[in-house]
Amino acid sequence: MARHAYKYSAGKLLKHGLTHGDWPRMWRRPERRDSYDVVIIGGGLHGLATAYYLAKDHGITNVAVLDKGYLGGGGSGRNTAIVRSNYLTPDGVAFYDRSLDLYNTMSADLNLNIMFSRRGHLTLAHTDSALRTMNWRAEVNKLQGIDSSVIGPDEVKRLAPSLDVSPDTRYPILGALHHPPGGVVRHDAVVWGYARAADHLGVHMLQETEVIDIVCEGGNGRDGKGPGGKVTGVRTNRGDISTPVVVNCTAGWASLISNMAGVPLAITTHPLQAAVTEPCKVFLPTVVVSGSLHVYVSQTDRGELVFGASVDPVGTYRVNGTLEFTEELAGHVLELMPGISKMRLLRQWSGLCDMTPDYSPIMGFTPVEGYLVDVGWGTYGFKAGPVAGETLAETIATGRTADLIAPFTIDRFTEGDLVGEKGAAAVGH
Repeated sequence: MARHAYKYSAGKLLKHGLTHGDWPRMWRRPERRDSYDVVIIGGGLHGLATAYYLAKDHGITNVAVLDKGYLGGGGSGRNTAIVRSNYLTPDGVAFYDRSLDLYNTMSADLNLNIMFSRRGHLTLAHTDSALRTMNWRAEVNKLQGIDSSVIGPDEVKRLAPSLDVSPDTRYPILGALHHPPGGVVRHDAVVWGYARAADHLGVHMLQETEVIDIVCEGGNGRDGKGPGGKVTGVRTNRGDISTPVVVNCTAGWASLISNMAGVPLAITTHPLQAAVTEPCKVFLPTVVVSGSLHVYVSQTDRGELVFGASVDPVGTYRVNGTLEFTEELAGHVLELMPGISKMRLLRQWSGLCDMTPDYSPIMGFTPVEGYLVDVGWGTYGFKAGPVAGETLAETIATGRTADLIAPFTIDRFTEGDLVGEKGAAAVGH
């Protein structure tokens, strides 16, 4: 009986796979309303998480998430899906650790397997200066209750046998910051989970809906925009929408969107490139990062090696790969792991990163009433998506800046109260 049931189930699955005709959609394609209580620009992880927590935690369901393309088609679909909380500043550590907590329970919370793999995170130190920074970060982490410590080359070799820890290399490994709770997540599953859950709570996801302008009144700038004004709606390629609250969750396009409200941002946009190899037997059980070599690498459950580097030095909106990146990446990776020289790269891609001067995000209220931002994430927005959505939803619902995002307000640039995370985010992962 069991064998017949299995055959029937497999045949039914094959039929569904070939036809797709009666498969239900994960979320609806709703008709646009003329007005919403909240409009979120950007249908990636941050925008969807904000919408979900607005509906789930605060009962605000008359929400629209607008994306000029498809959900998860921007930075959320162009990252390497590494999560961790071993940052440098106490503010950053507390913030990212809450996000890691949310990732740990997300599969159950959203009723969808996000394939979170807790495999540990190694940040290598190749110089005495880098080793001092690792010890600094470890002490900050410990004071915040984060599992993080500095280990020597022998322990590094035990955790990642493929690394060359001999003292005769060009960049010898003197030690590493070891963060056991770190790991990787299936990025598209996270997007799907938040989108489906938000949809079930009544949120509208409006794809292929590009925001052309943010409508304001009462400001001291052109068309009533700028400080002192307030949001009244947005204009899109599919018509105008009335709303008192607009949230900018657009990553690389953040500054262009913010200019529509008359709120300039201290952000420059740079491409961040990544690449993936052919699959092979799993041999790298942890995430490895080298700030000195500007490279990070992890291995997927399917066996591919996923590589990345620091952002391109010149700010552009280009999302194609370059030969210069491939050559530099391959050289640095082989300095760490000479044994993979025969592996072939299958493809490479690029995403857009919104970089701030202090490598920390800009979150919360702005000088324009009703216009909020969740931007400036640089190369580490995926790690922060859940907590960014949770805290921004709280801020919108209560009208008060949530405690965890208070250090990241836009005012810090004029007040000189920066949150310097470059020592923990210079490579991004």
